[in-house]
Amino acid sequence: MLILSIDSSAVAGSVALCDGERLLSEYTVNLGNTHSETLLPMIEHILKLSGYTTDDIDIFACSEGPGSFTGIRIGAATIKGLAFSTGKPCIGVSTLEALAYNLCGFDGIICPVMNARRGQVYNAVFDKDLNRLTEDRAIAASDLARELENYDRVYLCGDGTRVALDGGVHAIAAPERLLHQSGYSVAQCALKKFALGVRTGDTELAPVYLRLPQAERVRLEKISGSIESNERILQNETH
Repeated sequence: MLILSIDSSAVAGSVALCDGERLLSEYTVNLGNTHSETLLPMIEHILKLSGYTTDDIDIFACSEGPGSFTGIRIGAATIKGLAFSTGKPCIGVSTLEALAYNLCGFDGIICPVMNARRGQVYNAVFDKDLNRLTEDRAIAASDLARELENYDRVYLCGDGTRVALDGGVHAIAAPERLLHQSGYSVAQCALKKFALGVRTGDTELAPVYLRLPQAERVRLEKISGSIESNERILQNETH
């Protein structure tokens, strides 16, 4: 079963072509390039080198979030377009679950973290067998540090690793090669969902953000600030 998978949820972008669990080809770029410029050329390059076309693919997969709002949208739109044009299923997987898969086989608690800004990380916690201990969430690094205090060995991966460590999380950072998004890990998480009967069409695949976009949060904060300021003025006028 051929799976073409992508992860564009962070700065690093990754595309992989797998035959079930067997990795045929993987292309990862971590240069800060815009995913809208690199994803399609990466896909075309992998398919050309492997001797396949999109019509040969059985499943298209992508990380559905959380992560970069723009990156997630680009990835989802790309996979939806490929699935629509070929009539094949597409499957979205949790970015955090795919990151956790990077550390499959590590003997300890696996803690993927992505930088969510303002001292927060997108996070989920998994045991060594990749069973979930928490759902995907946005959490302050300091709160995550307290939550993980009772575990003896914790491994971090993801671009929020430095944020987590600076926030007081006592853990072991994964090797550089395993810190970043991997198309292969996305493919394996998608394969697991497919085996459980998940069959998602292009119209059903949707990004998962967990939080409002930065611009929307700033707008709401400004509105909230204006309301609080007006309330203080009214209170002063009544006294």
